[in-house]
Amino acid sequence: MDLDRKLAILADAAKYDASCSSSGTERRDSRGGAGMGSTEGMGICHSYAPDGRCISLLKILLTNHCQYDCLYCVNRASSNVPRARFQVEEVVALTLDFYRRNVIEGLFLSSGIVKSPDFTMEQVVRVAQTLREEHDFRGYIHLKTIPDASEELLRRAGLYADRLSINVELPTDQGLKALAPEKDTAAIHRSMGRLKLHIDDAKAERRAVAEAPIRVLPGAATRPARPPRFAPAGQSTQMIIGADASDDRSILRSSAALYGRFRMRRVYYSAFSPIPDASRALPLKSPPLVREHRLYQADWLMRFYGFEHDEIVDDGTGLLRLDVDPKLAWALAHPERFPVDLNVAPRELLLRVPGLGVGSVDKLLAARGTRRLRAEDLRQLKLPTRKVMPFVIVDGHQPRQADLLGALPRSAPDAAAASASASASASASVAMPAIQMGLF
Repeated sequence: MDLDRKLAILADAAKYDASCSSSGTERRDSRGGAGMGSTEGMGICHSYAPDGRCISLLKILLTNHCQYDCLYCVNRASSNVPRARFQVEEVVALTLDFYRRNVIEGLFLSSGIVKSPDFTMEQVVRVAQTLREEHDFRGYIHLKTIPDASEELLRRAGLYADRLSINVELPTDQGLKALAPEKDTAAIHRSMGRLKLHIDDAKAERRAVAEAPIRVLPGAATRPARPPRFAPAGQSTQMIIGADASDDRSILRSSAALYGRFRMRRVYYSAFSPIPDASRALPLKSPPLVREHRLYQADWLMRFYGFEHDEIVDDGTGLLRLDVDPKLAWALAHPERFPVDLNVAPRELLLRVPGLGVGSVDKLLAARGTRRLRAEDLRQLKLPTRKVMPFVIVDGHQPRQADLLGALPRSAPDAAAASASASASASASVAMPAIQMGLF
């Protein structure tokens, strides 16, 4: 099979993996003539980093052959799809070639499982090792790791990759047993725990070296070299939404546990897509994409706004509202907490006001250090006053009960449709195979 055909198959096969953000690592570049590649910069984009930068990543599978038969996976062993497999040297050559042509800024590499987890993981690690050691490639590398691979291979992977990820696959252990019985939640968590320990140990070693005194006396031992960083962008994971019966409350509970136990940088949510020749155990259609969008918003509330997972979905349905965002839904469900006086409220309470983001709260705290806030100050700070004003008190403004109507979206059906349309457009942009984007 020629290289173009392999690329078409394996770029398309990788589109279902959403966890390819490239933020959070150290800055490296090849300015000054040293090495090749960069962890920053602009290009023809495959994805957006969480901080808003457009990042172009060559996103492919090493192979879509797989010995596992997970019911939700288009590349499962029993699936009737075209198969292909790259050699290590082919992935290296493609990465370097596309970088030189200013098409990509880095590599996202995953793989089906062939022969054994260790055999597959060794091939994946060899790609990153060859790029780093033989070609001095300094761009971003994200490797999908195999849960059952040996600890030594996981350690080697972290020395060459900026980020490592292990997919938890489904929100609950029951769902994994039902749809992917060959996979084991305990094995996945063990690998996550090993990666966390390696990341913590590497940080501790670098901190100890940085704090060591510099010896300048004659005959004194030289200061030790800084140890290499281990996966400086940390680890992430992905779970499929809508393939099993897990509700949003259990999904957020699982995410909170992953953040707490393994200090995940990100948990990605991927809406289930119906696949050819699907099992009867799977739903016949995808969940609404706006549900995936709401889960990302709820995830943001847990990570940056001080919300606990069990208070975001606290009604009897176990599901997030689709017509309004989770923060507004929480505010509407807790009228006793509002209005909030912007001139005296602590930061943690300001973060719960609909329409106020982390940056906006920091601006408000800085502004009120010089004088009391007024309604016109919020407009000067370019805050979304239509969202904010029904929930706050400032000098010259006291909200009325009727103001809450102004905080609601146009109408539930219209808002849900608009969000679904936006999510569908974004997902289509990320999921579109690179071969269809005219890059190759």
